Amino acid sequence: MDLRQAARQYASMALDALLPPLCLSCRAAVDSPGALCAACWSKIEFIAAPLCACCGFPLEIATDADALCAACLARPPRYRRARAVFRYTDDSRHLVLMFKHADRLDPVPTFGRWLTRAGAALLADADLVAPVPLHRWRLLWRRYNQSAELARAIGRASDRRVVPDLLVRHRRTPSQAELTARERQRNVAGAFRLNGRHRELVRDRTVLLVDDVLTTGATVEACTRTLLRAGATAVDVLTLARVVRPQVRVP
Repeated sequence: MDLRQAARQYASMALDALLPPLCLSCRAAVDSPGALCAACWSKIEFIAAPLCACCGFPLEIATDADALCAACLARPPRYRRARAVFRYTDDSRHLVLMFKHADRLDPVPTFGRWLTRAGAALLADADLVAPVPLHRWRLLWRRYNQSAELARAIGRASDRRVVPDLLVRHRRTPSQAELTARERQRNVAGAFRLNGRHRELVRDRTVLLVDDVLTTGATVEACTRTLLRAGATAVDVLTLARVVRPQVRVP
């Protein structure tokens, strides 16, 4: 161990002594910063194979790697592939909401590592990483774009180029929280456009689109449509969480 490594180790030990690391969720004491305690970890339903090869929906029965869920067979999404770290449930909701609405940025490095593992196959093909954008007024009120913070963390962990302003949300839209799938589609239709400064950057590139939660897919589909029209070769989607429920796609 060289002197710099030793200094960092002692500094970390001193900081832990003054400010012991706490669980990201319940704030109980844990062994290392950015960790979940055993009780909270056991409640998070991390998503793993078998999955739909397209949308990443967890399948009940193990099948071949190219298997598709019923919804993707009936109506393939515009994006090529989507993956998520964990299911959005009553137990995991707190992790998302504290990050999204409570000014908690301390979980970002941990989320970035989780996302990088869950999206390893997508990152291997990605030329650019870009977040789903917020409208400028919502960004001013919230003070940061949670999807952009996740995208930056992924970029640091994977050494991929991140373009935080690749897309612009030029039309302010109401919250999607209480909307049906069809209403969500109408709500975000035409809400996104490519930042004119990056027009040539997108052409013939594969873009990894990052968001916090995948619900019906209306938002990422609208962003995907914009990127494909701008000349992107393909768009993949990586989210921290996804809602898992019986799949009914809007015809």
